[in-house]
Amino acid sequence: MRMRTLISAYTLLLCLGLVPAGARAQSQPAAAPSAQAKPATTPAAAAAPAAPLPTVDQIVDKFQQASGGKEAWDKLTSRVSKGTFEMEQMAADGTQEIYEKAPNKVLFVTDIPSFGVVQRGFNGTAGWSDNPQTGLVDVTGDELASMKREADFYQVLDLRSLYPKLTVKGKDSVNGKDAYLVEGVPAEGAPVTMAFDAASGLLVRAQTVADGPMGKTDVVTTLSDYREVDGVQVPFAIHSDLGQIAFTIKLTDVKHNVPIDDAKFNKPAAPTPAGTQ
Repeated sequence: MRMRTLISAYTLLLCLGLVPAGARAQSQPAAAPSAQAKPATTPAAAAAPAAPLPTVDQIVDKFQQASGGKEAWDKLTSRVSKGTFEMEQMAADGTQEIYEKAPNKVLFVTDIPSFGVVQRGFNGTAGWSDNPQTGLVDVTGDELASMKREADFYQVLDLRSLYPKLTVKGKDSVNGKDAYLVEGVPAEGAPVTMAFDAASGLLVRAQTVADGPMGKTDVVTTLSDYREVDGVQVPFAIHSDLGQIAFTIKLTDVKHNVPIDDAKFNKPAAPTPAGTQ
């Protein structure tokens, strides 16, 4: 499973909702004493204590094992994913391609016939984006910090180093199933609240505040339809909700250890203005 849920509000928010922690059980009010009861000594009826939450280490360890484990991940060095892109409010459908190469290179290519081709890439050092509205631009600031984390090919195994501060925030229901909430605070950029399925251990939802061309935006991403590919779990359905805009990526083909030239992740050359040599 890849956590690539939050990398771009335009292409793929590769991951993650900030949801309230599960409410603690409350004590019930004391029952009215009966004629034979002794009011001074009748205790209030107390609710059963809530089951203790697992620790951060227990949740992270289960997530890493459920995602395939270190042995399976260590056998992989690249991934090429292809699928469809659907933007619901704008009826904008297209194709999605994702290129990933260890240790930290990634490229998203979204082709929407009614809009054009959107690309976002990170070559291990620099991040960039290119779309018909803004043209070719460098990614900087918190957006670049987020891109660096999401470009980590082994981010499932590197969760603790990517988020030096991890805190269990409670429990919630995601798609009708219990999930544990963990807030991850990176060295740079906004915190991410991740929801891990209590039974499977897999990441099923996450939320962060994305900082990009549209400004700061709450992004909630849901991951589902997990399938095993070469020993690791991959979410084949990724739904991202940015409030006024929501889109879904459905993967149809995932291949690992595909040769990818490093140059593919570099920022394209700027187009030569018309009329110049």
